[in-house]
Amino acid sequence: MTNTTTADSAKPIPGGTLVLVEFDKGIAWVSMNRPEKRNAISPALAFEMIEVLDALEIDDRCSVVVLTGSGESWSAGMDLKEYFRATDKLSYDERMRVYRANGTWQWKMLRNYGKPTIAMVNGWCFGGAFTPMIACDLAIASDDAIFGLSEINWGIIPAGVVTKAVAGVINQRDSLYYIMTGESFNGVRAAEMGLVNQSVPADKLRERTEALARTLIAKNPFVLRQAKAAYHMAREMSWETAAEYLTAKADQTRALDPERGQDKGMAQFIDDKAYRPGLGEYKRG
Repeated sequence: MTNTTTADSAKPIPGGTLVLVEFDKGIAWVSMNRPEKRNAISPALAFEMIEVLDALEIDDRCSVVVLTGSGESWSAGMDLKEYFRATDKLSYDERMRVYRANGTWQWKMLRNYGKPTIAMVNGWCFGGAFTPMIACDLAIASDDAIFGLSEINWGIIPAGVVTKAVAGVINQRDSLYYIMTGESFNGVRAAEMGLVNQSVPADKLRERTEALARTLIAKNPFVLRQAKAAYHMAREMSWETAAEYLTAKADQTRALDPERGQDKGMAQFIDDKAYRPGLGEYKRG
């Protein structure tokens, strides 16, 4: 993996050549790097991504992770030859190790990551690539990005947890339409369906993604992490259970927040009259 630094001191990140990391004032731009294969996800890329994400989670240079793809694609999905044909020759235990690595970074790590994550979808995003894209907290796409659940055209279904991921962000009619037809769609349509937060012209993609990342960097990082965890837990709960859980989570957040953000915000709003919620962040530091 090649590391480049634009504003921070260099420090090695584990990896090889299939994942690139660029640091810039709190943002870690992480690129899947198989442009000749449209960044198709191979077992080697999966193992490398696990190492990279694990290292970035405790790297002070990284406050937000932006996941993207080298060249003109985000990712064309799973490398069919390396993930299916090649693994047929492996023992059961070896094959399960490969599959486990893929699930580890694509949704177990990204979905529960300690720092905010943004998918910057700069081109092709097909099949298995939907899982890490959806597992990221937020997603910005280029208007001309091309999405597709084309598995039906190969005589297979969107397996792994692709269908589960899609069902979590797209409504039933749209999900089944694209799963059953295999038709592709662009970034504008992806935004209309809620698959991504926003679609912008290609020449504005990095600028918009960076602006979003800077917004997240300005927030209290501990509270941001707690808020994300609370969302994922509460959406699977009943209303009664969620009410109990979120009350306890709020108390935990206030007790453990090293910035004492709630106390500061309240003091600035009530006592100092210097803060108006909804119009900006409380003054940190």
